[in-house]
Amino acid sequence: MRGALSTVWFDRWKISDDCPEHSETIDSMCRVLTDLIDDEVKNGISKNRIILGGFSMGGGMAMHLAYRCHRDVAGVFALSSFLNKTSAVYQALQKNESVLPELFQCHGTADELVPHSWGEETNNMLKSLGVTTSFHSFPNLNHELHKIELEKLSSWIVKKLPMETAVSNK
Repeated sequence: MRGALSTVWFDRWKISDDCPEHSETIDSMCRVLTDLIDDEVKNGISKNRIILGGFSMGGGMAMHLAYRCHRDVAGVFALSSFLNKTSAVYQALQKNESVLPELFQCHGTADELVPHSWGEETNNMLKSLGVTTSFHSFPNLNHELHKIELEKLSSWIVKKLPMETAVSNK
C-alpha cells in the first residue's frame, strides 16, 4: 500500500519471509481468536468440526492459531499465504508429538505481493515437521482468489466436515 497504514491481522516489519515476526501482535490476535473459538465450543460446536483459514495474512494467522494453539481443529487452509523462515509455528512444531490438523494451501504462480516460492517453502517446512499438506499452484494467478481455487477449497472442506447425520432413538 506504498507505506499507507491499513487494518491487518497482525503487524509486519515488512512483507518478507526473511525478517522476524512481530510476535507481540501475532500472540495478541491468537488470544482474541481463541476467545471466539471458545465461544463456538461453548455454543455446542466440537473443535473437530472447526476449520481455520484465510487469504494472505488471514492464512498466516490461521496457521499460527492452529499449529501453536488449537491442534485439535479439523483442518487449516491458507490461500496466497506464507510464514516467515524463523516462524514461531516452526519452533512450536519441533516439540510436537500429537496429530496435527491437515493443511490445504493454494498459491498463484504470478503473485507479486507474496511470491509463490514463499508459499511453497512454508508448505515444505510444515510437511517436514509432520503436517499433512496439499499444495495447489495456479498458473498466472496474482495475489487474488480464483473460482477454481475456491471450488477445490469447498470440496476439501466438505470432505473434512461431512454432514452429520441425526441419530434417532427408535
